[in-house]
Amino acid sequence: MIKRILSHDMPRSTWLAWMLAAVLLGLAFAPFLFPGVKALSVAAKILVFIVLVASFDLLLGYTGIVSFAHTMFFGLGAYGVALAMTHVGPTLPGLVVGVLTALFISGLMAWLIGLFSLRVRAIFFAMITLAVASAFQTLVSQWAEWTGGEDGLSFKVPIWLSPSMEWLEEPVLGVMIDGRLTCYYLLCLCTALSVLALLRLVNSPFGRVLQAIRDNEFRAEALGYRVVTYRTLSSVLSALFATLAGVMLALWLRYSGPETSLSFEIMMDVLLMVVIGGMGTMYGSVIGATLFLVAQSYLQDVLRLASEATIDWPWLSSILSPDRWLLWLGVLFVLSVYHFPTGVAGRLRLQAARREASVGRAKRECGGP
Repeated sequence: MIKRILSHDMPRSTWLAWMLAAVLLGLAFAPFLFPGVKALSVAAKILVFIVLVASFDLLLGYTGIVSFAHTMFFGLGAYGVALAMTHVGPTLPGLVVGVLTALFISGLMAWLIGLFSLRVRAIFFAMITLAVASAFQTLVSQWAEWTGGEDGLSFKVPIWLSPSMEWLEEPVLGVMIDGRLTCYYLLCLCTALSVLALLRLVNSPFGRVLQAIRDNEFRAEALGYRVVTYRTLSSVLSALFATLAGVMLALWLRYSGPETSLSFEIMMDVLLMVVIGGMGTMYGSVIGATLFLVAQSYLQDVLRLASEATIDWPWLSSILSPDRWLLWLGVLFVLSVYHFPTGVAGRLRLQAARREASVGRAKRECGGP
C-alpha cells in the first residue's frame, strides 16, 4: 500500500526513512508539539517551501534545466490570490478564481519562455529567465495601482481560514481550534498531495524520459524523443507547482509583496535547499527545506545562548554573537556540501545502495541465495 502511494520510490535508506518520518510527524502535530506563533509560522513556511523546492527540483534535478524565473511563478500564485481576494471578495469562489487565474497565467508564461528559449544552451536560458524574472519584479514593484508597489497587498481570507473563526469554544491540548489551524492543515494537505503527485510524475515514463534528457540530450534525441517538447512540459509543470506554493504562502500570510515572493534571495534559498537535500530526489526537497529553514529561523537563538554561555571568554563570545548568524549559516552550508556532495538524501541513498551491493556480493561468494 505504501509503495503504491509513493509510486514505488521508497527512501531506500533506514536513516532517510527515519528523518522523513520525523519531519512528517513534526509537521503534522506542530501546533500541539511546538506552541507559539513563531514555531507555527516556521512549520507553515516549511510546508510552502517543500512544494517550491520540489517543483524546482523537477526542473533542475530531473530535467537538468537551470532557471532563475522560478520565483516569478511563485509570486504569480501569491499575487493571483491577493488580487482575487481584494477585487472579487474573501470567499471560496474568489479563492478559486484567483488560483485558477494564477495557474493559467503561469502555465502560459512558462510555455512561452520554454518555447522560445529552451532551444538555446543552458547558460543562455538561465540568463533569459533571470532577465524575465527581474523585469517582472520591476513591473510588480512599480505597478502600485494594482499590486501595491513595494508595500504589497494585504487582504482578507475566507472566514473559515481566518483566526477569528473558532470552531470549538474550548482549546484542545492547549490549542484553539480556529481558522488559523484550518489554514495550517490545508497547507499540510496541499503539500502532501503535491509531493505525492511529483513522485508519481518523476517515476512515470515521462519522468524517465526527463532523466534520460538530463543525462544525455543527444542520445535521447537520437532515440526519437522531442527534447524541446519534453523540456517545455517539464518547465510548465514546475511552474504550476511553484504557483501553488505561492498560493499557499499568500493564504498563510494574508499578504503578498515583492520581498516575500519575488526577491532574488528566495531564488538563492531555494537553490541552496535543493543542493542541501539532494538534486534528483523528491525526498531531498523535504529534508533540504526543513534543515535550511530551521537553521535560518533558530540559529540566532542558538548563537545567543552560546554567546551567553561563553561570556567568560570575550573573544569566543564575540565570534558566537547572534549578529554573525549569516556567517555561521554559510559555514554550515559549506560543511553540508563538503560532507554531503550529493545532498543529504543522495548521500544516504548511495550508502544504502553500496551496503546492499556488498551484502549481495558476500552472499554470492558464500554460495548463498
